[in-house]
Amino acid sequence: MQSRFRSDRRLTVRMGITLFLLGLLYVGFVAALIALLKSWVLVVVIVALVFGAQYWFSDRIALFAMRGRIVERDEYPELHGVVDRLAAMADMPKPVVAVSEMEMPNAFATGRNPDNAVVCVTTGLLRRLEPAELEGVLAHELSHVAHKDVAVITVASFLGVIAGLIVRFAFYSQLFGGRRDQNTMAVLAVVMGVSAAVYALSFLLIRALSRYRELAADRAAALLTGRPSALAAALTKVTGDIARIPTKDLRTAQAFNAFYFTPAFGSEPGLGKFFATHPSLEQRLDQLGRISAELGEATAPGNA
Repeated sequence: MQSRFRSDRRLTVRMGITLFLLGLLYVGFVAALIALLKSWVLVVVIVALVFGAQYWFSDRIALFAMRGRIVERDEYPELHGVVDRLAAMADMPKPVVAVSEMEMPNAFATGRNPDNAVVCVTTGLLRRLEPAELEGVLAHELSHVAHKDVAVITVASFLGVIAGLIVRFAFYSQLFGGRRDQNTMAVLAVVMGVSAAVYALSFLLIRALSRYRELAADRAAALLTGRPSALAAALTKVTGDIARIPTKDLRTAQAFNAFYFTPAFGSEPGLGKFFATHPSLEQRLDQLGRISAELGEATAPGNA
């Protein structure tokens, strides 16, 4: 079913290119695994099991990792009300609503398709945002579900995760595996090299896609609600408040930055912005400012 979120052809093209390029990496990666395990059947079984687990249970994994729990309407009636209204406006299935007991103000969406999606907000976010700002954030997350880029990021992340695990396995097996002949050492070296290359390339591809999909979600949310200034105000408020959260409280969250409304950085990442999962706050506010002008919105972004 097509939602009323404005489609984004450039996002669709980028998702297709990312998945195609990552698919090409599978050839060398699977070949390296077969060389290590010496059984293509075993490789296929392992890859299928891990991929299936990540695809089918990604929402549960993310909720568990971020201490989120599914909440009913009687617990959070206002939150459910906003999600109900946005789902009706967008003409899409209502996602499952969850809340994470975290001080960090943030939100994320996960799930393999619009019929099996979860939108989760932290209690820190609920305490900080005004109703219009919360609506903007939730519209942003629902657009990720409608555009199906949550599922693409989940699938795209799979190869990098497995490649990283293989590098660690090969490294520690060299350290603690005892003496090996030259052939075995050569195979391990090739596996480590291929896996490291796959991890690096997938890392860059996923982050390039992630930065664009955040801009696409901001744009779609602003156009659906008609209030880009409210989303801009939420972005400014959440980004500033995250900078004041102790770094130790952000470490767990940073592993899921690609899924979050705004990245869990306690301070500006410096040169790391070139490998960031999100565009800069300035880029996002500039885009919302242009949309506000196009819509003739009376209130400028950041002053809502």
